[in-house]
Amino acid sequence: MGALSGKVAVVTGSSRGIGKGMALALASEGATVYVTGRTVTPGVHDLPGTVGETAAQCTARGGKGIAVAVDHADDDEVAALFDQVKTDEGRLDILVNNAFALPDDLTDPEPFWEKPLSNLQMLDVGVRSNFTAAWYAARIMAPQQSGLIVAISGYVGVSYTYGVLFGTAKSAADRMARDMAIELQPHGVSSISLWQGLTMTERAERNLATIPGLQGRDATRPQDGCSPEFPGRVIAALAQDADVMRLSGGTFITAELAQEYGVTDIDGRIIPSLRDRRGAPIWQPIAETA
Repeated sequence: MGALSGKVAVVTGSSRGIGKGMALALASEGATVYVTGRTVTPGVHDLPGTVGETAAQCTARGGKGIAVAVDHADDDEVAALFDQVKTDEGRLDILVNNAFALPDDLTDPEPFWEKPLSNLQMLDVGVRSNFTAAWYAARIMAPQQSGLIVAISGYVGVSYTYGVLFGTAKSAADRMARDMAIELQPHGVSSISLWQGLTMTERAERNLATIPGLQGRDATRPQDGCSPEFPGRVIAALAQDADVMRLSGGTFITAELAQEYGVTDIDGRIIPSLRDRRGAPIWQPIAETA
């Protein structure tokens, strides 16, 4: 039995990419993982991966994968997801808010006024969706007096990366996690934001191979990158930490927490912190600021 056997997790946006990696890492520790995303049919997206495929791989890893088709811009679909979790499991231990609407022109160099207003989708699925999922999750976690809510953010929270809306969305995720922690503290539920650097997802590998000059940017140096499972390994360690409430409200560099917990990437590598080059988190745990 894995260390997270009996625990229930929801990982939003986990058809592919970092979400899929985190779902697999949690399942490898025995967790039941609800895999959400919009892609249910192979081949309809320009990148591989479906919720069903990820869920099947979670089960093969030793956990239990449950695929649920969810558009995180649709509140009714999100409500139905958490109703299903509550009905079928009776509990929720981990929510990973990962879903994010990445526009195709994210890495294009044009200034914000030359990109379409439709890029505001990053605030809809990336900020609003985080709040909505946490709203439903907290209604399960608070009565049980336990739970962990993790927002996936990055150095972009303080360091210009790709554009205005991307930085705005990730900065908001950090602050949201911090303020949620204050209101969740009396109920024994922790809220944390994790800063990822370059993660070698299917999209990242494609972009690095096809976009001229991308590998030369400070945020996209392949030698600093990690596998999509790396942050999931850190979240699994957080979920096993009996004193995780001491961290609630803080924004943490994933690589630094990994070193604290003795977590390496899937190939045994120690992933470097980019604090010195890309900046330090703003928000400290509420226990340190009280």
